[in-house]
Amino acid sequence: MNTTNHDNLMTGPVRSQRTPAGVTLRRRLGLIGGLALACAWLGTPTASQALPSFARQMDMQCIACHTEFPLLNQFGRQFKLSGYTAEADNPPNYLPLAVMLQPSFSETQKGQAGGAAPGFGDNNNYALTQASIFYAGRLFGPFGDSIFGKDIGSFVNKIGVFSQTTYDGVAKTWSWDNTELRYADTGTIGGVDAIFGLYINNNPTMQDPWNSTPAWGYPFTGSGLAPAPAADTFIDGSTAGQVWGVGFYTMLNDTFYFDIGGYRTLGAHTQSALGVDPTGETQITGMAPYWRFAMEKIYGNAHWEIGTFGMASNTYPGRDSSAGKDRILDLGLDSQYQYSSGKHDLTGMLSWIYEHENWDASNQLEATSNATDHLSSAKATISYLYDKTFGATIQYFLISGDSDPVLYSGSQTGSPNSDGFIIQANYLPFNKGGGPSIWPKSNVKLTLQYTVYNRFNGARTNYDGAGANAKDNNTLYLEAWIVF
Repeated sequence: MNTTNHDNLMTGPVRSQRTPAGVTLRRRLGLIGGLALACAWLGTPTASQALPSFARQMDMQCIACHTEFPLLNQFGRQFKLSGYTAEADNPPNYLPLAVMLQPSFSETQKGQAGGAAPGFGDNNNYALTQASIFYAGRLFGPFGDSIFGKDIGSFVNKIGVFSQTTYDGVAKTWSWDNTELRYADTGTIGGVDAIFGLYINNNPTMQDPWNSTPAWGYPFTGSGLAPAPAADTFIDGSTAGQVWGVGFYTMLNDTFYFDIGGYRTLGAHTQSALGVDPTGETQITGMAPYWRFAMEKIYGNAHWEIGTFGMASNTYPGRDSSAGKDRILDLGLDSQYQYSSGKHDLTGMLSWIYEHENWDASNQLEATSNATDHLSSAKATISYLYDKTFGATIQYFLISGDSDPVLYSGSQTGSPNSDGFIIQANYLPFNKGGGPSIWPKSNVKLTLQYTVYNRFNGARTNYDGAGANAKDNNTLYLEAWIVF
């Protein structure tokens, strides 16, 4: 799950500010709030990662559903499609709770004058990137039958929840994070075996079973104390925690996946109550249609998926409706190949998103230089895990689009163009056998990650014409990802 938070440097209309260290493992308020809010959503117009609450519910180790968490394997994708509700014959008699901690160290090639963030130094910063409390699994845990009786229990036990409340150790705030409620069942559609379900969530693509779409895509985690590119497509985390969405999905014959839904921005007061600052965000008006179609084929020990996804949004820039609406269209293509055999797990992921932006309102408000812009984002990732313990990942990323000095005011060149590599090494000491005897379903991932830029907001390495040098933003990030 993508916990990387890149503060969005754009001003004006289009992009909401991402909350530091949030997006890809996001937030929420309180332990009981996780259950209460999920229940409340049943009547309210809001990849799972490797959670010990899932492991305890299934009486399995994390490797049953993951290669290295949070990268799902085939069994993990089936568990997610079934609504987080599958369980062992005799699950433990307690609610599906889990905790996550991410202490970290960040070093950029050049220090950031005035501090990397309020309360932090120019460079070489230690932080608790984030801490999260989860309520994740069957909505009523193992108590559905005892609360409602077997007849009603057989229905409520098909309702699952993934609810996360996160403390952002950079911004020093609590808020809700990735949250989803879904009902899932099996049957036939047109005589074809099917898993199908309904969902309500707060982040487009959160419901997707593959790691090649934005919400759970790589990098799964990263520094909240390093400079980041000024641009990101709207569907790639810009709305996380700000919206609610509903949809229907089905997987036919373990091959064809269909997902149709819609998203709308939550009210400002609701967001504030959930710990999200709505100031200046791009507001979706009406329901923005979301779609996802994918095909997966099995070749021996390998699974290959190819698909498309997208969202079409009418928006108010900065929540300002005085000049009419903008239109943002996101079109994505993705593919994932995963091979698992013996001690070897290899996953390759490709993702490309094209965004077309009509600034009918923003241009009138002088928040963009251009009447229209386009932006594209491409990622190519290879991840390898040996013996479920030693991992390495490399990703090439590319962000490109039209220059717009007003829109990208955080870019010294007025350009959104950035590209580079993320190189990462992982060590998972408990991944095979589980955690220590005192807490056997816990897990730890120790990560060394290095991000190197060829271009950063239009500036290139060793290019100082705009007073910027891309390599100054290269970042070393060390992290312990602890779940229990």
